[in-house]
Amino acid sequence: MPSKQIPTAKAPSVRKTPKKVEKRSYEAPALEKGLDVLELLAGLSRGVNQSEIAQLLGRSLQEVYRVVMVLERRGYIQRHTGEDGFYLSNRVFDLAHRYPPLARLVDLATPIMNAASVAADQAMHIAILDKTDIRVVAQVDSPAPLGFRLRVGTKNPAMATASGRLLVAFQSPETKAWILDELRQNQSAEDAEALIRRTERIHARGYEMVTGEGLQGITDVSFPLIDHSGFATAALTMPFLQAARQLVDFDAACQAAFGAAQTITELLGGRLAEPTFPLARIAAKRPPDRIG
Repeated sequence: MPSKQIPTAKAPSVRKTPKKVEKRSYEAPALEKGLDVLELLAGLSRGVNQSEIAQLLGRSLQEVYRVVMVLERRGYIQRHTGEDGFYLSNRVFDLAHRYPPLARLVDLATPIMNAASVAADQAMHIAILDKTDIRVVAQVDSPAPLGFRLRVGTKNPAMATASGRLLVAFQSPETKAWILDELRQNQSAEDAEALIRRTERIHARGYEMVTGEGLQGITDVSFPLIDHSGFATAALTMPFLQAARQLVDFDAACQAAFGAAQTITELLGGRLAEPTFPLARIAAKRPPDRIG
């Protein structure tokens, strides 16, 4: 008789109840599908149609159809004219630009860039990676009568700019491998390998310098902005323009730019190794065959 009262019938029901509540509280299937689609497209450089999206996500076409339509209507994904495949749009970037970490970067960097711009008598800008491109997210004008500037929002192929090559050089191994793989697919083997070797040299010396890449007479000097992860979250670039009456020489301007990058890096929780000054002038005016 006592042995029949040993089973604990109440225990399973007590354990099941929290599980049911938790499951109901955190289930959002449509949202999960939408995020899956965005994350998938963020990792692809080609357009994919709905059938391919379903296949790559391991879902049925019916599961992703409405989600894809809503994402397209809201502007998060798009199709190029005459194409059936979907790409990630810049809508996510626009939201990210309002995201506190990016806003924080711009807010803390702007006064430091302003001071460095005065010290160097040159314009400066900050760029971040946007997949395999770069985007300018902040800039300050030169106090000199003549100067060069890039508009905020300007987008260029990463490997075709000093900022971009420097950013690639200071990325995590996974991000760097993905970008360099894309480079190999879109460039000749010789040019791709030359640019890959260049990123290795950039990482070793701690900066990138190039003359006449965008405009003749301008030398771009870029330094990384390192965050707490140890990788570059952005790049600070000074497009040095030599004037007839130069108030600050090139070497002093480079030191001012590096000082700004070092200060911003410290505020981001990172550490930036100081290169040897004066900086070694890069012999090649530009990388092999400009991309884009």
